[in-house]
Amino acid sequence: MFLAACIQLRCTMDIERNLEMTEALVRRAAKAGAKLIATPENTSLLGPQFHKVDLAQPVDGEIGQRLSRLAQETETFLLIGSLNEERRLSDGQIDAQRCYNTSLLFGPDGTLMERYRKIHLFDVDVPGGLSVRESDTICPGDTVTVANTPLGKLGMSICYDLRFPELYRMHVDQGADMIAIPSAFTLTTGKDHWHALLRARAIETQCWVLAPAQWGIHDDEGKRQSYGHSVIIDPWGTIVAECGDGEGICYAEINLDYTQEVRTAIPVRNHRRV
Repeated sequence: MFLAACIQLRCTMDIERNLEMTEALVRRAAKAGAKLIATPENTSLLGPQFHKVDLAQPVDGEIGQRLSRLAQETETFLLIGSLNEERRLSDGQIDAQRCYNTSLLFGPDGTLMERYRKIHLFDVDVPGGLSVRESDTICPGDTVTVANTPLGKLGMSICYDLRFPELYRMHVDQGADMIAIPSAFTLTTGKDHWHALLRARAIETQCWVLAPAQWGIHDDEGKRQSYGHSVIIDPWGTIVAECGDGEGICYAEINLDYTQEVRTAIPVRNHRRV
């Protein structure tokens, strides 16, 4: 059993402010005893556009190194929900049109243990005026990623991936005990879909779900607003911790023995026919 924490942020185009708030909340969570700490999608940058390709960096760039040091300082497993990762073309040149939306897991010694590039991109026209084409600036990943840690196996995903349950079935097939879904869910979709989808993924996979989220308005024009409600959900589908409005932290004790109890009681993997 160990304590996990989900960080809720309100990131903007002010990268330094975003990182300072991230550092402050991660340090607070570590001081409270959290061993696994997760931040939302777009931890370093969020504004009118989801990503700025010209501000993308390699994972071992300045921002990545800074967050690696934070994991080492706090001696925690630190999941950075996502950063803009610089993309290299086949000729070795930097792609000036698109980057990756990449989640990073650092170990307590600061080592980059695993990375995951967001597979499903948010290209939508939602009634009410929200129109987003993430694929205009983001190149999709193509690898399902489960990180093997001393705390348990962690399936990695990002935000819009939440709507594709087949990804999480693959996590479980690779041995996942926990699933991370760092997000910047819009207010429009979040108020109706966020809790329902997260609870469904927990129930279907019989995994713990850690879903750190962005909250609030991210730009001066108010065009980009996130729902928030960072949550931790147990394998039965019960919400055991949740953030309210504002930046903050929610905590929960993760008991992997309970995961096994749920899977023994309702052995859905043994019953699968398709």
